[in-house]
Amino acid sequence: MRRTVFFVSDSTGITAETLGNSLLTQFDGLDFKRITLPFVDNHKTARAALSRIETAAVQDGARPLVFATMADPDLLDFLTDGRALVLDLFRVFIGPLEAELGLPSSHAKGRFHGMADNSTYDVRMDTLNFALTHDDGMSTARYPQADLVLLGVSRAGKTPTCIYLAMQFGVRAANYPLTEEDLTRQSLPKALVPIRLRLYGLTIDPERLHRIRSERRRHSAYASLNQCRKEITDAEALFRSERIRSLNVTSMSIEEIGSHLLQEMGLERRSF
Repeated sequence: MRRTVFFVSDSTGITAETLGNSLLTQFDGLDFKRITLPFVDNHKTARAALSRIETAAVQDGARPLVFATMADPDLLDFLTDGRALVLDLFRVFIGPLEAELGLPSSHAKGRFHGMADNSTYDVRMDTLNFALTHDDGMSTARYPQADLVLLGVSRAGKTPTCIYLAMQFGVRAANYPLTEEDLTRQSLPKALVPIRLRLYGLTIDPERLHRIRSERRRHSAYASLNQCRKEITDAEALFRSERIRSLNVTSMSIEEIGSHLLQEMGLERRSF
């Protein structure tokens, strides 16, 4: 059965998507069509959003699900007049928080993903620049300033993990690709020896690595299953001999990888 799901927000919609999708994962066997409607912050955009919701109700023959994060109660009430199940993700929590804290909320829109806190934004941009500058071992001079340096073979997920850690947690993360020379020598490159305690290895099942590499360079020696098996075997042997902690990321989401690394390395987030 197919149901249309709308994530409606007066800002980016990221919070509505995150909370809404977390709830939807609890319902198996349904086909959800997801639509995000950001910046619904006036009556004109609210009417346009309601029109799309009403159209989906007619086409599906079932009420759409609407996950909303909107600070203006009037705009939210406007949406509830339509043929949809509207779930206000703010109202559920704001009331109890106001009662507990003894303060009214500001009802300001876009606080979390906006630029209300410039220092947090600056941290996020600084750590993102660090991750991009130190991607794939391009520069090792500032490795001592890194909170974490990920090791692994090519296409093991190092780069997206570093970017995620920078954007979501303000972590200075660099990554170094293990080369054939490193794997043959079975020892750490000189640049990594002084920061041994900040190293963490990422590994992946060879079959999965083979599929990922084949999407990029099909039928190449680089993507062959035998090559993938050899590199993973050698990388894991290096991690063991150098006593570097490692994580198999084959069946993990990037969010799970990030949370695991923060916990294992004892890192604290610098941005929210």
